[in-house]
Amino acid sequence: MSSKPDHKPVHGRGAQSSALSDRFALPERLVDDDWREAMRTLEDGPPKLRTEVTLEHPKSILTFNQSPDIGFDRSINAYRGCEHGCVYCYARPTHAWQDLSPGLDFETKLFAKANAAELLRETLARRKYVPAPIAMGTNTDPYQPIERDYRITRQVLELCLETRHPVMITTKSDRVLDDIGLLQELAALQLVAVSISVTSLDPRLSAKLEPRAASPAKRLAALEKLSDAGIPTHCSVAPVIPAITDCFMEEIIASAASAGVRSAGWILLRLPHEVAPLFREWLDVHFPDRAAKVMGIVQSVRGGKDNDSRFFHRMRPSGVWAELFRTRFRIAARRAGLAKADYRLDCSQFRPPTRDGQLALF
Repeated sequence: MSSKPDHKPVHGRGAQSSALSDRFALPERLVDDDWREAMRTLEDGPPKLRTEVTLEHPKSILTFNQSPDIGFDRSINAYRGCEHGCVYCYARPTHAWQDLSPGLDFETKLFAKANAAELLRETLARRKYVPAPIAMGTNTDPYQPIERDYRITRQVLELCLETRHPVMITTKSDRVLDDIGLLQELAALQLVAVSISVTSLDPRLSAKLEPRAASPAKRLAALEKLSDAGIPTHCSVAPVIPAITDCFMEEIIASAASAGVRSAGWILLRLPHEVAPLFREWLDVHFPDRAAKVMGIVQSVRGGKDNDSRFFHRMRPSGVWAELFRTRFRIAARRAGLAKADYRLDCSQFRPPTRDGQLALF
């Protein structure tokens, strides 16, 4: 059984450390303090972590994929890193590419792609572009707290409405309601679907797992408001963490159905690359009594490993525990009258823009 580490929990953040990745042979960073700063740290603890945002100007914004495991072939991520700080986030390893920690750096050192809508306009204006639903929120949350100031997600949605381009949104934030009017316009044209992830129904647990995401109650309320506004909604019970959050599965599904949600799905915890040691560290801090049990179940559904990244396997856990979760979800969804996600968005209305912002005639 794991023992609780000596250091105190990092309050308000998901990760408990900022260790760098060793996958890219990056040099280790050391804090260079004088003795006064060192003494202050010993007496008062480390300084409070603050969120830093760097404006980024990439050369492209639409990412294409050919993965057989996901139901879309293109996506936009308006931000790198995510202030929600979900300890289990499978996107954390991407920060290692920036010579930053997938741990605390991922949730405190963020990048905003200020020219996202401009780049998307250029892409949609290409003669050979063929429309298909764009997924937003596949890597980092499009409605994380800094969206309030940068409004990059809204700019992209405004362009989707202008060009009649379908879009799918996944978020953990009720901040999506800031754009409910715009989403209603898109929904009236069958151009949008919104999925909100609900992991647990215990706000104290969520505050440890997802410290800066909306509370479970706010997410369910957002689902209800979106549904009442005529916007297709989906509840994602994700991730399901064995012996930590799986006990909420049936109640989440029932609550989502009561909120007017049309469909639901579930995803079992994935721990790629640096996420595995970060999650183990989190378990040792918050759940030392069951850390070994949790990881034992995780490995039992991933072929004896912390993670299985193979196509056709990474999203399809196997074994007794996986089948148990699958059966529980299926029964609960059937009782609640929820279907599988079926985003039938309309691509036929697409009208490409020109590079100067005017719509093309032909």
